[in-house]
Amino acid sequence: MVPRALFRILQCPTCGSRQLYVTAAGVHCAGCANIYPISQGYLDMMPRNAQFGYRSKYVTEEQELASELDYRELAPPLLAAGVRHRAMQRMLDLQPGDIVLDNGCGSAKFAAWNAHRVALMVGNDPATLFAEAAVERVALVKADSRVLPFADDSLDKAFSIDVLEHFPREVIDAYLRETARVLRPGGQMFIFSNTRERSPIQPVIDLSRHLGQALVRAGLYDFEREARRKSDHLKALETWDEVQDTLARAGLRPVRVVFWNSLFTTLVEHVVMKLGEVVVGGNGWSRKRQPVCNEQQTAGQTGAQTVGDQSIGAREIRARQRMRKRLERRGATYYALQAVTLLMELDLWLFGWMRSGSYFVVVEKGEKIEQAGQAGADFSDE
Repeated sequence: MVPRALFRILQCPTCGSRQLYVTAAGVHCAGCANIYPISQGYLDMMPRNAQFGYRSKYVTEEQELASELDYRELAPPLLAAGVRHRAMQRMLDLQPGDIVLDNGCGSAKFAAWNAHRVALMVGNDPATLFAEAAVERVALVKADSRVLPFADDSLDKAFSIDVLEHFPREVIDAYLRETARVLRPGGQMFIFSNTRERSPIQPVIDLSRHLGQALVRAGLYDFEREARRKSDHLKALETWDEVQDTLARAGLRPVRVVFWNSLFTTLVEHVVMKLGEVVVGGNGWSRKRQPVCNEQQTAGQTGAQTVGDQSIGAREIRARQRMRKRLERRGATYYALQAVTLLMELDLWLFGWMRSGSYFVVVEKGEKIEQAGQAGADFSDE
């Protein structure tokens, strides 16, 4: 979705000009003569001729991930995603008049879940793995967070969920600096990410991990798909002190923080839900992957989703697809998963004061900060 309201906050990511006009071909910049096209429900605002020293695997391997990730259909906010969603709603206080940015939105599921609560919800990502519901509800922009295509002080709020852990430090600095630039003074940003710090109750948490590993050794399931999804996690900010220092450099001040000591969450994710995927996914226990014909594969699908594939990865995807159909009916399965989500959320209520690696933080932009770079400069990290 590319609403007219989006055009009012744009600026050229290549030269920084706000002299933009819209035609059927897209957004034209009078300053540098570049054209930014509208394509498949999103606006392509990637800077032209910019050389970035770091690029996420979601950009460099976008086609491969598009065929592997089950991202097109949007489920209700439940389980770990539900905990993140509910935490953001409590901590960020979105208002009907707000213009809000999901910076590094991925599939834009969090943006889609909250779009009805604000005046304009914008989702930004350099990869275009957007859920179909997000295309319908969110103003989606293909852009790089190091050079956002939005005017200074143009946004009321922003959020960043599962983003910072993917970046090296220099990219984190640029990402936060740019987010601060586009936020109005006093504007707030909600961040969920994690460091390398262990929870004070880590030995108890690890009991669930050990049980999960025993079930993996028994051949009931594995965590290979999850490991691939997290394979580019750098966790360059290793401690909460480093997080605070980095936020301060960007002109952002923490106003509230809650830590996620995942006692109940780890039990759910490593044991309960994985066993549930075994039951719901069905179609055998074998790890063996059956051959698949190319014509069976369609956009957004993989061989793991075809009939006859009995791999564990295929079973996970089948379980998710079947579960989504059950959740649409808002029956017993939906309310059972709501109860499990609330169980996972107990980790925040009971242990949120206890410093650990995973954190939810709301930060606020102070007085207008000096920009560290100029539009149109060399964006290389070298």
